Amino acid sequence: MNNLRKRIIHPEKNSHVKTSGSVKPCRHINKCHCMFIPPQILENMAREGVEEALYSIQQSKLSREKRDTRVNDMVEFTSTEAAGTSARKVYDCKNLWKQRVKLVRSEDGSATGDDAVNNAYDYAGVVRDYFINELGRNSIDDASMDLILNVHNGIDYQNAYWDGDEMTFGDGDDKIFVNFTKSLDVVAHELAHGVTQWTANLVYKGQSGALNEHFSDVFGSVITQHFEKQTADNADWLIGDEIMGPELYGEALRSMREPGTAYDNKLMGKDQQPGHMKDYYTGSGDNYGVHTNSGIPNKAFYLAAKEIETDKAGMIWYAALKKLWPTANFNDAVKVIVDSARLLVKEDKAPKGSPQKIRAAFKAVGLPS
Repeated sequence: MNNLRKRIIHPEKNSHVKTSGSVKPCRHINKCHCMFIPPQILENMAREGVEEALYSIQQSKLSREKRDTRVNDMVEFTSTEAAGTSARKVYDCKNLWKQRVKLVRSEDGSATGDDAVNNAYDYAGVVRDYFINELGRNSIDDASMDLILNVHNGIDYQNAYWDGDEMTFGDGDDKIFVNFTKSLDVVAHELAHGVTQWTANLVYKGQSGALNEHFSDVFGSVITQHFEKQTADNADWLIGDEIMGPELYGEALRSMREPGTAYDNKLMGKDQQPGHMKDYYTGSGDNYGVHTNSGIPNKAFYLAAKEIETDKAGMIWYAALKKLWPTANFNDAVKVIVDSARLLVKEDKAPKGSPQKIRAAFKAVGLPS
């Protein structure tokens, strides 16, 4: 990428920025408020009398409304100024429902006595370094964007989220969910929403939203397997199992290997993710199935990774993500992913036979449909 930087600026945070001179308008960016724990799980927990879940739902709604207000007030422009230095900045929310309360660790700063701070800092570095070293992407926006991470958000907050320009982590209640910074999966998944925002810009609704969730699950798995030195054969392919507390230990949020089997218990309900288009969810819940229907392309990625290895599959999916568009659907993604595989084979960057193996993986889940 050249030195032209596409930025979105909050006027209240950047009052010194002027939209004149070298600054030019740019396209609208869909800034999703992407939660790690799907709403249907929190709602089921609330029905079972878990007060923290109900409070987390209410606070998520409030923070989303606040985010929507901020988005409407944003000035969007293209600037030749550097976006940042890819630096990590970890803030302690002090159990308030506010971001950036106190800066407690910056890039190259010493470890603190707070595991949440250190985990957020370390895992954000793992994600950043993977994108730089393995995929040639310079931070989330490919323009040296600083990584802002907020820990200890609220009281027993049962979630973590990417809100368009920073990460926020709850502590959980240490019974159902533990601190969300304990999982590299969580950090990679949520920061990957930022990568999607700055590439395909997938609208967070319906099939484009399910693709948005899918790409985050893909990069969460790819980066975790790379860091743990796992292969497609010996990885567990579970999403979110590390943040399960003692009451849910052994469960997970999603299984890429076998969607629909990640959990089945009184607190969370039953995993309803389909692994094939014949079971596609057509309801309006979960923003028309963004977490639910992501199981279909997730299964296809797992099958493809088993054939060509996870890192290679991740490289192909990343190349495709940069070519997709905001309203892309499942069929669009299949075409672009297969075509990206063909081009990478031509450049001798992907294994021969990758397009055929990826087509077979998608065919196995009923795509294209």
